[in-house]
Formats: sequence, structure tokens, C-alpha cells
Amino acid sequence: MLFAATLTMSAQAQQGITAEQLIELNRVGGMGVNAETSELIYAVSKVDIASNKKSTEVFGLNLKEGTKRTIEDPSKILGDPTISADGKYQIVVKEVKLDKVFGTDYYPELKQSNVQIYNDLDYRHWDTWQDGKFNHLFVKNLETGEMVDIMEGEKFECPTQPFGGAEDYTWNAEGTKIYYVCKKLYGKEYAVSTNTDIYVYDLATGKTSNLTEGNMGYDTNPVFSAEGKLAYLQMKRDGYESDKNDIIYFDGTTKHNLTAAWDGTVNSFVWSEDEKSIYFVAPTGGEAHLFKIDLPGKKKILNRPVQITNGQFDVRGIVGWNKKNLLVMRGDMNHASEVYSVDVKSGEMAQVTDENDDLYASIGLSKIDKRIVKTTDGKDMVTWVVYPPDFDSTKQYPTLLYCQGGPQGALSQFYSYRWNFQLMAAQGYIVVAPNRRGMPGHGVEWNEQISKDYGGQNMKDYLAAIDDVAKESYVDKNRLGCIGASYGGYSVFYLAAIHEGRFKSFIAHDGIFNWQSMYGTTEEMFFVNWDLGGAYWDKDNAVAQKAYNEFNPADHVEKWDSPIMIIQGGLDFRVPIGQGLEAYQAAQLQGLKSRLLYFPEENHWVLDYQNSLIWHTEFQKWLKETL
Repeated sequence: MLFAATLTMSAQAQQGITAEQLIELNRVGGMGVNAETSELIYAVSKVDIASNKKSTEVFGLNLKEGTKRTIEDPSKILGDPTISADGKYQIVVKEVKLDKVFGTDYYPELKQSNVQIYNDLDYRHWDTWQDGKFNHLFVKNLETGEMVDIMEGEKFECPTQPFGGAEDYTWNAEGTKIYYVCKKLYGKEYAVSTNTDIYVYDLATGKTSNLTEGNMGYDTNPVFSAEGKLAYLQMKRDGYESDKNDIIYFDGTTKHNLTAAWDGTVNSFVWSEDEKSIYFVAPTGGEAHLFKIDLPGKKKILNRPVQITNGQFDVRGIVGWNKKNLLVMRGDMNHASEVYSVDVKSGEMAQVTDENDDLYASIGLSKIDKRIVKTTDGKDMVTWVVYPPDFDSTKQYPTLLYCQGGPQGALSQFYSYRWNFQLMAAQGYIVVAPNRRGMPGHGVEWNEQISKDYGGQNMKDYLAAIDDVAKESYVDKNRLGCIGASYGGYSVFYLAAIHEGRFKSFIAHDGIFNWQSMYGTTEEMFFVNWDLGGAYWDKDNAVAQKAYNEFNPADHVEKWDSPIMIIQGGLDFRVPIGQGLEAYQAAQLQGLKSRLLYFPEENHWVLDYQNSLIWHTEFQKWLKETL
């Protein structure tokens, strides 16, 4: 029996991960560390596909003894950051109705009416229609229960929409002031701008001031040290959501841009324990790593960031300090995130949590190569190549070119529950994922080049990558596919017209197909204004007209000649439903084999777990049919 069991496990180990296993992976999130007891607090979420539900447990892991316990109320251990230092006040987020929108708002006697009335832009955002309500911050007196709206009457929001959270507001160290992020713009001004500021509400006076007035881009993530030093993140240019993100240190008098001279962009940061430095996470060379930069001293020496971690993985976030070690989230293209400890002097890392180790030990993992490809203009481009778990160089494999979204999202060692390279490779495909123009981690110039050049050099970068890998004997050149979502979906639509017979099959998820209708229906106007150069009706704007004509997939759709599957979310207001439907009808009416996978209740992503399983199933089915 033991021999038989050994054979079974050996055979099982050769199998790659399945869609069901991917969706039901333990999803680990570090919450913080109790410095006094060296106890890591972290959450583990588990998905059950059958019930279509996710459950979450919180654990405490004693880092000295290795013992683990279940935690009912993490705030008792980590503290509640919404409560002031003296314990008298709490920050509370509540919705406030300030605008009339619905028929019943205007005509209360017509209770069965079903109409929405708008007079300005920002009438919908991401996946939600504006309902006249705004998230406001309130100060609650914990002794009397009295609540004060510190944004009273303002048609603005904190947390910022659609993705802002608790990182958008904080107490100062003394607990006398609230610092919060807000875009204090309304209607059309809101839709065309990225100008968030950090505001300061003084509890004693009830007055609010603007800490970052004059900076026209994003100001976000205010974080105080224990001694009361303040740092935050800042982008300079209004309307540019992917601008270089810098760390600003405010000493009470002067604002110091710590990373101004550094050719990179920051994801997140934390104060050092001695408060003389800041540690931060940033993309670099197709990965994401931990860096350190010192605060300015008495001598005016230009500080340079020092890279702490190295290796083929991503540092995906910072959890907190455990004595002199920093706990972070880490993973790679073969592994979902787990908590690791970093020796910040040596950069050495040790795994702390192991919620998915048993599964990964039972399946075959992919070989992942970091390949350098020469682009058509002679640049070195990092390209990830992911191989099937049982890869044999003497055989030939169908190969997929992956087109990243963003357009300026990092293509690092990420681990997606949708666009998961490990799962694709497990189905027998080689995946080619180039860090084409537009991606951070290769310098600001490389990052910014894509804006207003959507169909230009980065399309050449894509083709350079697939052509380079296709030279290998193990690539079946007659079975190449092209896949992507969002800007990656746009890339698929565009490449489908210019690929010159390279690709046998395409898959585009929530991709931009027609720039004119995109401009007319998307909600964050700053994005299209910046990346395209302006409105389609501005005929004198040569930059914009090039985008709406030369770089518009709808104007080249007659050149499509390969099967294409189009996936579209009904609640995607960033790349609205018409984009997918227009592309699907164009394919159908030209007689191309095509399929529409429509998710009426999904937004730009697929968040429902059973829908996710169908997404993966249809994705694999389509490739088997056409590749």
C-alpha cells in the first residue's frame, strides 16, 4: 500500500495547478506585528467554489516560539488606528446624501418612478452610478457619542473613490489633528483631474487647511512615525495617473522630495524604527523589491535609494517591524503571497507563513526565465518566459504572447487569480510576457514613452518579444496565440490587424476597441485626455487625431483574419460594454470564428468565484479549439 501511495504522489507531482486549485488557494494578508510580543497578525481567506463564498480567519503567529492561535479581535493586539492617542475620539466613515439624483428625490409623490437625472459629469465611476451620496469623515466623541462631520456640506469624498481605504486618513501622533486625502473637485472638474490633496483638520479649532496646496497631481498615503514625523506619496502632474510617485518628507517646515533624483517610482513605504530612514517597495527590472533611503541630514548630501532585496520574486507589500527585521509579503509567478522576514542589513529573507506550501509541494511548478530581448530600436527589454511544469526542450509547444494592461502597470513576478501564468503553463502552453514600453521598473523615460503612442513602439516591442522566443526549436510557430485585458485587450485588438500571420488565435478581455466611443462613455476623463492627447472632435490636435485614427483598432478591423474571443463585463464603466460588443459584432459580420463571453454583473475584473471558474474554463476551451 505504501509503495502504491508513493507512485500516486509521484504521478500527481507532475501535474500542474488546476483552475479550481488556483481559486481555492489560501489567500494570505499580513495585518501587522505586535512589537512587544513579536506576534504576527495575519488573515487567511479561503474560497469555496461550491457555495460561491469566501471565509476569513485571523491568526496570531508567535515569531519567537512558532506557536499559532486564532484571533477574534485583531484591534486588541494591534490597536485601532481610528482612535486618537488619548483614546477620547474616533474617526468614523459615513455616507451623507447631498445631491438629488433619483426621480423620487425630485418627485417624492411618484414612488414607483425609476429614473436618474444628472446635470454634470462624474455621474458614474468604475462600476457604480452616482447616487448623490458622499463618504465623509466624522469625529466621534467616545465619551458622549457626539459625531461631528469634518467635511460638512462638501460634495467630496474620503476615502477617495473607487479604491481608497483606511490609508486615506490618519491621526497625527498627538491625536489632535486628522490628516486625510481628498479630491475636492466636483462634476466635470473631478472627472478630468487627478489632483488629490492632503487636508489637515484641527480638532481644537474645527478648521481645515490644505497641506499640499500647489501640487497638482496625486498626494496620498500620509504616514506618521511614532515621534510625529510625516511622510507621504506624491505625483506632480495633474491628469497623469501613472506619473512618477515620490516620497515626500515633511519636517514641519520644509517638504523634502526624497526620491526626486531617483529614476523610479514608489509603490508603498514604512518608517524605520530609528526614524532616520524610510523603507519602500518599488518595481525594478521586471520585479518588485525593498529599498531604503535616508532622511536628509545636516550635511546637504543627495541621498540615493539602496536596494535591500534581490531575486526572482516580488515584494508585494510591507507588514511591519519585528525588532530589527521587516516583515513583508512576497511571492512569484509560481507562488501566491506569504509573509517573509527581511534582515534589512543583509537583505536575507526567511519565510514566515506557509499556508499553501502543501499544495505547491504536490504539483509541478513552472520554470521561469528572465530573457533579455533586443527591441527594434536597439533597447534591452526584460521578457518573462514561463514553461509548462513538465517542459521538454525536445518537444514543441503552443505559445502565448501576454499583453499587460495598465497601460503602465508593472509586469513583475505577480500572481494573479485571473491572468495566472502558472495555470496557463500547466495547460501545456509557453507564456511570453514582455516588459514593453510603458512599464515601470525600467526608468521614467521607458515608463512614460507609451503615452500618446499607443500603437507605436510598444507594439513593436510585443512583436520583437514573440519573434525572439519563437526562434527556439521548442516553440511551435504555427500555434501562437495573443491574449490580454484592458490595455492588453486593446493591444490584442490592434495586433489582430498588424500581426502579419503570426497569431492563430486571440483573446481580449475588456479591451478598448473604438477610441471615439471610449472617449464618449468612459468615466475618468483624465486618463483618455492624457494618454490620447485630447478629445476626438479637436481636429486641430495632431497628436489626438493620430490616436483616434492611426491607433484606433476599429479603423483597422477589416484586416482581422484570425479567430478571436471577446470577454466583457457589464459593469465595467472604465472600458464600457460597447467596446466589447462593437468588437464582437465586427468579427461576426466579417465571418470570423468568434465568441462573446459576457459577464453582466462583473466590472473591469471577474470577482465572483463561480464566474471566475467559468472564465478559466472558457479561456482554456477557446485555446484548445483554435490553437
